[in-house]
Order: sequence, then structure tokens, then C-alpha cells
Amino acid sequence: MKKIIVVTSSPRKGGNSETLAQKFAEGARAAGNDVQFVAVRDLGLKFCTGCMYCSTHDKCVLDDGMNALYEKFQNADVLVFATPVYYYAVCGQLKTFLDRLNPLYPRENKFKDVYLLATAAEDEESAMDGAVKDIQGWIDCFEGVCLKGVIRGIGVTDKGEINNTAFPEKAYELGKNA
Repeated sequence: MKKIIVVTSSPRKGGNSETLAQKFAEGARAAGNDVQFVAVRDLGLKFCTGCMYCSTHDKCVLDDGMNALYEKFQNADVLVFATPVYYYAVCGQLKTFLDRLNPLYPRENKFKDVYLLATAAEDEESAMDGAVKDIQGWIDCFEGVCLKGVIRGIGVTDKGEINNTAFPEKAYELGKNA
């Protein structure tokens, strides 16, 4: 059994990227894994101030929902990030969340596998290249961690439109095999 954390950064509850996150989580649970679901919009997330308090302490100086997550992330086997793609990059909510994971940097982290579930209105898979690069940049800060899988949910604009595609089933299968 693996400990898997699935993070949805969609500002839109039940949005297309969040649907992929839920399907991934369902697949992972069906395979017998312990899955925790985190919605960034529920954390009261504040922006990193660059004070570097976290480099000498085991938490962030900011008082929001992040401090409760660091130990869980450190001890997870798999991390999954779901994001809508805005302007060819991860959404601002996910970028802020990744910045706030800085307290993980000096720790002995268990996670080695990271997945990205991205959705966009664009019809070309290349529209996701910036989002993949954003996640890869974060991954590169952690030794031995790799981007294990990516779903590029293209061509979806309206909430729920993802359900008319094969992407939810792909997310389920990816979760089942994570």
C-alpha cells in the first residue's frame, strides 16, 4: 500500500482538472492505496514571502493550511498535482502551492514519483508543455524524484466537459497503476 497525496489546484470546484484528480484518486484507492485529497482553494493559502524561516525550522512562518501538510507530504510515496492550464502554465494557485512546499527541501522525503493531471481549452498537446516544465522544475529540486506520468486533457473549456472524453478513464487507470 502506497501513501498518495492528490492535490487539486482548480479554483473551480468540480472543474475539469479536479475531475481528473478525483478519478486518479478512485483508481489509486481501488488498487488498495491510502489516498489523501487536498484542495488548494480550501487552505487559505498565502504567498511565500521569501523569508527563508523554513530553512531553519520545520514549518512556515505563515499561518494558513500549509503547516499541517508538510509531514504528510514528506511521508507520502506519491504526489499528484492537478491543474487547469492558464496561459500555457500551471495555474497561479498551484504555483503558489509549490512555492509554499519549500519546507520540504531540507527534509528526508519519501516521495519519488510525481504525476501531473492538466486540462486546457487548447486542442494541441503542446499547450501543456509549460505546465510540464513548471512541475519538472519543482521536481528537479529533489534528488531521486521523477515525473512518472502526465495526462494532457486538451480541448475542454466548460465545467464537466472532461466527462465527454477518455481522459477520466485514463486518470483512473494511471491512479490504479501508480
